[in-house]
Amino acid sequence: MITQTETKHYTIDEYLELEIASEIRSEYCNGEIIPMTGGTPNHNDIAGNLYILLKSALKGKDYRTFYVDQRLWIPSVSLYTYPDVMVLPKPLELQTGRKDTVVNPYFIAEILSKSTQNYDRSEKFVAYRSIPTFQEYLLIDQYHIHVEHHVKTAAHQWLFSEYDDPTVTLSLSTLEVQIQISELYENIDFSTV
Repeated sequence: MITQTETKHYTIDEYLELEIASEIRSEYCNGEIIPMTGGTPNHNDIAGNLYILLKSALKGKDYRTFYVDQRLWIPSVSLYTYPDVMVLPKPLELQTGRKDTVVNPYFIAEILSKSTQNYDRSEKFVAYRSIPTFQEYLLIDQYHIHVEHHVKTAAHQWLFSEYDDPTVTLSLSTLEVQIQISELYENIDFSTV
């Protein structure tokens, strides 16, 4: 007879207590704690490139830009996650009772990996769309030049565009920022993947 291992379910308070003490980051989804794996050099460089481009372009404007370690709470789906790059309007809105968890991103970007690309395109995007302030989503492939761009055009309507040409300039309409695709991939070595 084969027995299944039961998955332990955690309360939000248990997760937050464990997360604060942990050296690794984990997502929390409906009672489950999912450890987040470390990124590859390409993943980290692409996220860093985007962060620097956004930070520079938004200097002096009423936005805050975060990279990798900022926790986001999505109450409608009971999800804590750490987007690769996020832009939020000032002043930040924090989860009630927390000083380390935001709730109101305008823009989110994820760098796709083989293990997370389906999740980032599907369930995670569904979760992000439940955030009232969320307007724009960028998915950036780390294995070859390919960017997927989603922009909210109306309630329950999103415009999808994709780019494979490094000379194309991407327009982040929510933030009024222009980024050349080649800048996202600066110093990326595809031969190492």
